[in-house]
Amino acid sequence: MNRDRLKDKKRIVVKIGSSSLAHEETGEMNLIKLEKLVRELCDYRNRGIDVVLVSSGAISVGSRTLGLAGRPTEISLKQACASVGQAKLMVMYQKLFAEYNQVASQILMTKNTMLYPINRTNAENTFEKLLELGVIPIVNENDTISTYELEKLQQFGDNDTLSAIVAAMIHADLLILLSDIDGLFTDDPHKNPDARFIDTVEALTEEMVRLGKGAVSDVGTGGMATKLASARIATASGADMVIANGADVGVLHELLEGAQKGTLFLANPDSNFDLSMFLER
Repeated sequence: MNRDRLKDKKRIVVKIGSSSLAHEETGEMNLIKLEKLVRELCDYRNRGIDVVLVSSGAISVGSRTLGLAGRPTEISLKQACASVGQAKLMVMYQKLFAEYNQVASQILMTKNTMLYPINRTNAENTFEKLLELGVIPIVNENDTISTYELEKLQQFGDNDTLSAIVAAMIHADLLILLSDIDGLFTDDPHKNPDARFIDTVEALTEEMVRLGKGAVSDVGTGGMATKLASARIATASGADMVIANGADVGVLHELLEGAQKGTLFLANPDSNFDLSMFLER
């Protein structure tokens, strides 16, 4: 069975979005879910698995901390919120990881990190050394310096794309995207009750890509289209990818036990894979 292949993964990237970390009613951080996420990741490490967490939420946490009503739209205000929110988010992560005797680190990236060979090599070396030391790197886009004027050069656009790029860069064998949806459907299940769930995608065809027209959530920035774009990067680099519902982060250990959860995209390694192809200037 295809799901059995997930039991032997050795290097995993997990991405969780803003909407999966916040209470729907208030937009405030869901601390119980955050604590459970950390526990699941620490258990991955206890199994001997290298794990990297790509975590959204800095702007959302910062805007709440600063008492703003809703997500800011002004670039400089977004950057200010990201600066406050990233620090607060890391304090929470560090405290929770420490409770399980696990060391976490922070890596903030922009597209410049990947575009220039020296920067990319430095990033690769940092990831490798951290994983060798048993550290769990927590990755986010460096929203505090990714300005509107440099958007096309510097920004990934969403952490779905960032997580796939990280997975490719560190040669991960599995990328898990925790979302607010169960996986890939033939249509948007929020709008079409007849939409059918797709359990496994053996090859990412253009028809599949056209299915990626899911709505963007109020808290996060990425819809299904970005997740399918991420699948293209991850599977071409040689990693399997799963889109699963992050409502219960316990799905993380269930996936490694072979549970039929989420949509599994099977790796289709491309011998001509070049990460720079996905980093348009």
